Amino acid sequence: MASSHSSSPVPHPSSGGSEGIFRKDRDPSSRHYRPVHSLPDVCPKEPTGKELGPSVVADQHRWTVYNSKVNLPAALNDPRLAKRESDFFTKTWGLDFAETEVMPSFYLPNITKEHFGPYLQETAQREKIHERCKSICSNKDEMDLEQHTYYLVLDSKINIWLKQIFMKPDFALDDPTTFNAVLPWSHFNSAGGKSSRDMASSRLLQEKLSHYLDVVEVSIARQISLRSEAFFHAMSSQHELQDRLTETARAVAVLRGRAAAIERIMCEGPLRALRQALTRSNCARLHNKLKLMAAVHQSQPTVQLLLSTSEFVGALELIATTKEVLQLELQGIHSFRHLGSQLCEMEKLIDKMMVGDFSMYSRSDLNRSLEDDGLVMEKDRLESLVFGLLRQRKLNFLDIYSDEMILAAKSIVTQVKDQTQSIRTDYLRDHKHLWLADQMRLMTFPQWFELLKSVFENFILFLKRIKVTLSVVRNVVLEALDSNQKSRLLERAAVGGLTEAPGTPLNQEEAELAYLTHEGLFISDALNDAQLHLGASTGQEQSSTVGPRQALSRMDGCGSDSASGTTESSTSREHAFQPGGAAISSSEDLMPSDLELGRVANNIQELLYTASDVSHDRCVKVLMARAKDGSLERLSSAEFVFLSQAVEGFVRDTEKLCCRRSVSLRGALQSQANRFVHRFHEERKTKLSLLLDNERWKQAEVPAEFQDLVNSIADGRITLPDRKPQGTEERKPSDYLHIDGQKYAVVGTVLLLIRIFLEYCQCVNDIPSISTDMLTRLSDLLKHFNSRSCQLVLGAGALQVVGLKTITTKNLALASRCLQLVVHYIPVIRAHFETKLAPKQYSVLRHFDHITKDYNDHIAEISAKLMAIMDSLFEKVLSKYEVKAPMPSACFRNVCKQMAKMHEALYELLPEEQAQMLFLRINASFKMHLKRQLARLGVHHDGGPQHGLVTVDVAFYTENVQSLRALEMLDLNMAEIWEQKR
Repeated sequence: MASSHSSSPVPHPSSGGSEGIFRKDRDPSSRHYRPVHSLPDVCPKEPTGKELGPSVVADQHRWTVYNSKVNLPAALNDPRLAKRESDFFTKTWGLDFAETEVMPSFYLPNITKEHFGPYLQETAQREKIHERCKSICSNKDEMDLEQHTYYLVLDSKINIWLKQIFMKPDFALDDPTTFNAVLPWSHFNSAGGKSSRDMASSRLLQEKLSHYLDVVEVSIARQISLRSEAFFHAMSSQHELQDRLTETARAVAVLRGRAAAIERIMCEGPLRALRQALTRSNCARLHNKLKLMAAVHQSQPTVQLLLSTSEFVGALELIATTKEVLQLELQGIHSFRHLGSQLCEMEKLIDKMMVGDFSMYSRSDLNRSLEDDGLVMEKDRLESLVFGLLRQRKLNFLDIYSDEMILAAKSIVTQVKDQTQSIRTDYLRDHKHLWLADQMRLMTFPQWFELLKSVFENFILFLKRIKVTLSVVRNVVLEALDSNQKSRLLERAAVGGLTEAPGTPLNQEEAELAYLTHEGLFISDALNDAQLHLGASTGQEQSSTVGPRQALSRMDGCGSDSASGTTESSTSREHAFQPGGAAISSSEDLMPSDLELGRVANNIQELLYTASDVSHDRCVKVLMARAKDGSLERLSSAEFVFLSQAVEGFVRDTEKLCCRRSVSLRGALQSQANRFVHRFHEERKTKLSLLLDNERWKQAEVPAEFQDLVNSIADGRITLPDRKPQGTEERKPSDYLHIDGQKYAVVGTVLLLIRIFLEYCQCVNDIPSISTDMLTRLSDLLKHFNSRSCQLVLGAGALQVVGLKTITTKNLALASRCLQLVVHYIPVIRAHFETKLAPKQYSVLRHFDHITKDYNDHIAEISAKLMAIMDSLFEKVLSKYEVKAPMPSACFRNVCKQMAKMHEALYELLPEEQAQMLFLRINASFKMHLKRQLARLGVHHDGGPQHGLVTVDVAFYTENVQSLRALEMLDLNMAEIWEQKR
């Protein structure tokens, strides 16, 4: 086994060697002695001769028989075994087990001698030094070897016998052979009993065992001799240690005596003085606490006194301060164990009282007469209630106000009805049993309209009152929000001052309290004193802050003097808004957060919006009650315009007052406007249809007022003229309608049509919101006129409807001229509607383009109809034409006669340009039919007799046509009747 050398295995360089020779450090307390061999080591725990002394470190790692174990991988991979038995594993692991070759690892490099080259180079110098050290230490080793050899020869025989018996691997005394070898009884056991030989053998065995005992004792003595110096050193160290302990005990006794003297002379007096000072301070604190308890005891009567005068804010501040004092200063006082719960119950009672009082205030404020001059009723009371509700986090008080506001709005209409002077007649007394809606439907329009205007005025006053009241509430909320922010800034400043202040005074107080805790002092009071001292040295702005103790000290007089208590409570709300006041310091956790206060402020604005919406809804009910039986639809245009203007004025006033665009009333008015427009349009469409069905399509006289009407349109006034008084001079009617230098021969229906579309334009002027709908309806009216006139004239519907015998050319020309008049005014109507529409609504103006195209197509069809009449005449007459005397022929005389009739019918109706264009087309048709007849008759332009006869007829035709008025300069170009020679 390894020897227990005490030297370090790491070599150290010697102090004097210049060659860098390393020598082993030697322990001066340990010396080497010659090793003495003992008996064979039968017991593994017994030290052998090679050991120089017992070593705990070495012995605990020595190998013994108990450490014997089998390393299975080492046994399986033993390179000394040529082969193994094939059934080594198959006995237990099965027949499938077979030895396989282990593949070399791909992750391990192939190690060669070159890999150790750098290491050998680094350790070469140290190896040389090690070899030199070995040569220097060889003399000592030789001496030890000689001594060891001496003892080895001395005990060689004994060791040989011990090795043969005791050092056998299978040594066991229970084995008979081993037992007989140790104790050879066979030498002295005989069958006959004890003999002298046996006695001699016994003595020999005893001596032998005695010798073994001597050898062991010698070995033990040798081991003791080897460690004798260590034993003597330990004994000497023990004596020295006892001497030092004695000196230390003597010094400690002297020190304790001096400390006791110092304590008796220097400490007992000052500590007694300090203890008495703290006792006096505690007595003063106890006296203050007793006074504080007396003040707290008077809090309940004071709260009841404040509640009797409706000073809710002062009562709440007093309760909050009392609860804070109970929690911080008087916690654990047995006599006040129920006071906290009583204060909580009183606080809940105050909450209910404040909610009820606010509801009562809202009801009385909203239901009082709207004619009162004062807009805000009991402003101080309202502010106190709002602040108390905010302080108690009753943030739903606006819902109470909203409910009362809705109830008050419902009663306004009834109040207005009772107050309206024009309705207080026998009529209401006769219909008093009817519902309000039924009564409004039975009113005349002037009565109902006066009621509606009064409702609008009262709702405006109602909204102004609500806005002023909510402004007061908003100011209270904003003051609370500003107070929170200021108090937060002061707290940050105070915390910053405490952070920068030195902490020495507080630490000194804590050091004193650490010693005086067992004396039964008030530790919290001492800490509070330390903090007060620290606060006095760091900030002067905190000197004005009133704590709960001082607040209740002042409150002590409130219970005995009711007048002073009431005066103080009445100003508690003002003190609460001061950032440095006591109320904020005591109730900063009770006030709503900035986010909650901001939400309340937003809800106030939303409540104003709700008031506007409620007012509009109530007005809508008034409007719909009247419109239920269609009364509003039967209004005249002027009456509906008055209604629309009144509604628009009320909507504008509410939007300006509440900054809210409510759509309910506008929507109801728009709905009624749509119904009005529908009825308005249907009435005029029906009227136009009746006029067309009774129209005989004869030229009508134009009254002077219609001429004035078109003149005002020409001047840019697209409105109906005012009615003239009855006494004005009557002017004679005219045969034509003069517009922009042209004469229009019209029928009576067209004159009324002009007035009708001016009524449409007037409605758009009065009610701009119906512009789109009115434009669509006007387009429909114009289309209806165009289609119905086409059916009556071109479709000959007037023959059955009116009873005309035939549709003459004069009827056709008159219809065409009426259509041209409508086409003339379509751009004017379009421009007027364009000014009333928003840019995104311009797309509806395309209806006028379609209408213009339809009218022009209708006019062209009438012209084509006139052409068709003459074309059929020419075809019929000229088909019988023969070139023979007398001249002019009867055929040409007939044609000229019909041309003259056509001219007579159209000349007074159509302008000259249109008449000339029409007769040019008629002349072209005549030339075509004549040319065709001449070709059929074989008459050519050859100067023959037939050519001469045709020339006479053509000259007669030309002379008659050019003799007609406005056709003198008409170029007939009659040479086209002859075919050109090729």
